[in-house]
Amino acid sequence: MSTTTPAVVLSGITKRFPGVVANSDVHLSVQVGEVHALCGENGAGKSTLMKILYGMQQPDEGTIEVAGEQVRFRTPADAIKAGIGMVHQHFMLADNLTVQENVVLGAESLHGIGGKARKRILELADATGLTVDPGVLVERLGVADRQRVEILKVLYRGAKVIILDEPTAVLVPQEVDELFATLRGMKEQGFTFLFISHKLDEVRAIADSVTIIRRGTTVGTADPKAVSSRQLAEMMVGSELPSPETRESTVTDRVVLKVENLGLVAAEGTRPVLDDIDLVVRAGEIVGIAGVEGNGQTELVETIMGMRKAHHGRVLLGDRDLTRLGTLARREAGIGYIPEDRHRQGLLLTQPLWANRILGHQTRRPVSNGQWLDLAGAKQDTKRIVEDFDVRTPGIDVAAVALSGGNQQKLVVGRELSGDPVLLIASHPTRGVDVGAQALIWDEIRNARARGLAVLLISADLDELIGLSDTIRVMLRGRLVADADPATVTPEDLGSAMTGATSAEQASESEGE
Repeated sequence: MSTTTPAVVLSGITKRFPGVVANSDVHLSVQVGEVHALCGENGAGKSTLMKILYGMQQPDEGTIEVAGEQVRFRTPADAIKAGIGMVHQHFMLADNLTVQENVVLGAESLHGIGGKARKRILELADATGLTVDPGVLVERLGVADRQRVEILKVLYRGAKVIILDEPTAVLVPQEVDELFATLRGMKEQGFTFLFISHKLDEVRAIADSVTIIRRGTTVGTADPKAVSSRQLAEMMVGSELPSPETRESTVTDRVVLKVENLGLVAAEGTRPVLDDIDLVVRAGEIVGIAGVEGNGQTELVETIMGMRKAHHGRVLLGDRDLTRLGTLARREAGIGYIPEDRHRQGLLLTQPLWANRILGHQTRRPVSNGQWLDLAGAKQDTKRIVEDFDVRTPGIDVAAVALSGGNQQKLVVGRELSGDPVLLIASHPTRGVDVGAQALIWDEIRNARARGLAVLLISADLDELIGLSDTIRVMLRGRLVADADPATVTPEDLGSAMTGATSAEQASESEGE
């Protein structure tokens, strides 16, 4: 569906920051009623461009047209008035409020906060297939339903052009299919989508057209049905699409991590968050944990790391019982930790890169010398990480916030693989990073595994989980409910096991028949 007047036209958009040109003469034209994908490496300028379209930043040069009229957005409120909404990768919802309260928050003047607002929410939900109960607390919703609430929020404010930033990053295949069905239905009603994603197979499945951005400028627009994922990757980064495939086994008999009968209860009388977890990870082995978010993976990692106190059970690293030790002592014992949210748990965004090198390692060389921090050592080792892990930065004195998401993640991975850990806990190690950064991170994890590192991998990217893991355990409602063989299981089989539809063991068996 299209009209002669495009929904959005960006012409000659240029945006400079000190020492960096984020966008340079970018051109983008989006037709009414289409899903237009925007692809490019982290740091290519996609996020800056969308922030400009959403009024979060102003361009230094260039123009924006919406429905044929030239506009200038000074704030997101201006963009919202013009019918543009944005669903961010990190949801912006208040868990302790209901769906209705989240939707109307900040837009009370439109339909009040009572029955009229509820009626409007239900009308929008019905028209778009986004079936969500307005009265339920957001904290009770799964990831897919939270995303539906975010979409309802922008629709409630009158958006006809919707920016979706990495919308499938936390969804299992079945939920992705449901989202795509919703988008197809909405575009038939004249809604327009700008779809930012690193998952090129998904781009080709949902997009009507795709624009590639490389190093801040547009390099072309393609018909995603007429090109392969490999060709799109080559346009993005000038190299072929990386693969997480790891089939040569390096698994040994030496047990590095042993979790015995681990239990965690959030509050007395409630269902256990972790229910008698038994888990073993050996040297040279990657054990993957598959599960829909909210089924205990986060709590498992945080309990192993000592961030949460187990109700019962033990955590052993080699022959050493870590159960009563704090997080720093567990790190000192040889655990590296890539957290699921690099902004909240992995970095001090306002601090320079060398200061971030110190985090979690402040008692060990080369960033510590006895009781004192060794700032010269920290700076020197940060330079090593920047070089070895291809962290693209003007220097080690810049604040972490100045780096793109992929380069922030490479810094975290480099830091956590420093100091020769015996166990690496990697939570969503490539979430929200481009194919170039993804390939580097996969290579580093594979290389460390080959050197004998034990890895516990938690990922929502099922291809990554299947490709990297030697063994996969499926987590559901706080329990490890099934095992899967990465050599035979498919993403669809794994998705079914994750939602309780079937067991991964059965899926693997049927696959081999």
